[in-house]
Amino acid sequence: MTLMQKFLGAAATVALTAGAVAAEPALIFDLGGKFDKSFNEAAFTGASRWAEETGGKFFEIELQSEAQREQALRRFAEAGANPVITTGFAFATPVEAVAGDYPDTKFVNIDGWLPEVPGNVQLVGFQEHEGSYLVGMMAAMASKSGTVGFIGGMDIPLIRHFGCGYAQGAKAVNPDITVITNMTGTTPAAWNDPVKGSELTKAQISQGADVVYAAAGGTGVGVLQTAADENILSIGVDSNQNHLHSGKVLTSMLKRVDVAVYNAMKAGEGLETGGFTILGLADEGVGVAMDEHNAALITDDMKAAVEEARAKIISGDLKVEAYYTNDSCPVHKF
Repeated sequence: MTLMQKFLGAAATVALTAGAVAAEPALIFDLGGKFDKSFNEAAFTGASRWAEETGGKFFEIELQSEAQREQALRRFAEAGANPVITTGFAFATPVEAVAGDYPDTKFVNIDGWLPEVPGNVQLVGFQEHEGSYLVGMMAAMASKSGTVGFIGGMDIPLIRHFGCGYAQGAKAVNPDITVITNMTGTTPAAWNDPVKGSELTKAQISQGADVVYAAAGGTGVGVLQTAADENILSIGVDSNQNHLHSGKVLTSMLKRVDVAVYNAMKAGEGLETGGFTILGLADEGVGVAMDEHNAALITDDMKAAVEEARAKIISGDLKVEAYYTNDSCPVHKF
């Protein structure tokens, strides 16, 4: 029996003996683990906030392989967990497959897409290109070489969506800037390969990059570490990663996965399902991190430019093109 089976078996026992007590939510982390200092950790932060505020408890599991996705969903649903929250686009199809068998269970998938959303499923997405546009502007304003980098995790449209927004922001500041792009891989292992992240960072530095943005989950830890070691600036993602290398991380593009998880757990069995929830700048679903760790790196001009762009994006006066529109980026080739 695997550790996961033991855990889920225990979870089922606890939930099923709870009788009429309100169902406890469950959180299934994507590959890379809950302490990836990025996407999954943001989800854990949101769940922890809910638990601290309410005194409630939630079930959780870290997957070890792709094959465990559907198994984990079914085990938690059978245990009576509600809602069952999943992180990562790869969960969308397993959630679709499982949802119909558990009509009384509500499922949440963060980052996934389905052509038709089952009635007991909520999909949560973000306008990552909007936040990435802002950090792209900051990268271009901070760069002395005129070359900036982007390192993605798994090469999928979602990560190109990040990169496209970043390139648009950088080129809005400096139309002649060079944007170097590398993806870590084509399988889920690309989310948790800090060594490869380090290698790609060194390669981009050799090409002149002096600011590198990582949108790569746990792989990004290697990017930020190497950038600090090589005395260039980095940009974190999802969680606020400024503190990981204080004074060396220009900013972090915040993707408020924590808010999405917190809201889902707070809603509980009353969660609205059957559609999409999209969070952007206007909803504070994405943004840039400003704190004591990057204060010395942020100029007044940079702050003013970011605030002006943010206001224009929210008002509709500035349109950031989404990679998804035509599976292409108007200012950058991947």
